Amino acid sequence: MTTSRQKILSHLKKARSASAREIARALKLSAPNVRHHLSVLCSDGRVEMTAVHNREGRGRPEKVYSLSEAALGDNLSVLVQAVLTQAGSTLKMEAVARLVLDDGAFAGLSMNRRLALLVEKLNEMHYQAKWEAGAGGPRVLLGHCPYARVIDAHPEICTMDAALLKNALARDVSPLKKTETPTKGMCPFIFQIG
Repeated sequence: MTTSRQKILSHLKKARSASAREIARALKLSAPNVRHHLSVLCSDGRVEMTAVHNREGRGRPEKVYSLSEAALGDNLSVLVQAVLTQAGSTLKMEAVARLVLDDGAFAGLSMNRRLALLVEKLNEMHYQAKWEAGAGGPRVLLGHCPYARVIDAHPEICTMDAALLKNALARDVSPLKKTETPTKGMCPFIFQIG
């Protein structure tokens, strides 16, 4: 049996975008029911509000919804496969790391300044990074892997992450496996700075 949410997703896939009123009319559902399901789908990340239209006459503005980028899918895995096939070795992954993060901005900075700038740059790239002091030296923790959708097929991307840190900090970096099992989308490593 097809649920109301599946019907809404299917309608948005065909229509590209629609308001709750338009969806309700097309699917023969009540507008409040459709708004409830759209709210849940938005919080799940499958649908997003893309516009607000002022309606003629009385009433509140009408929100327009469409499928989110995550729900639409992408061809990222194919692109990553092609790039990594060309990059191949760890040495070349360091070259890829230099393209992803300009390590020239770190020259001449103290280690604390380098770590702060590194965390800032990584967070601009959606890593949810932080650093902490440790008995063996500083450690960098990545709370989110921005490559989570393709990392299972391409674990070598983790060597690029280590190379990013090594290049920026000008120190050896050792990825240590986290003791707890990371949740989906989290980086499974803590990076110990040598």
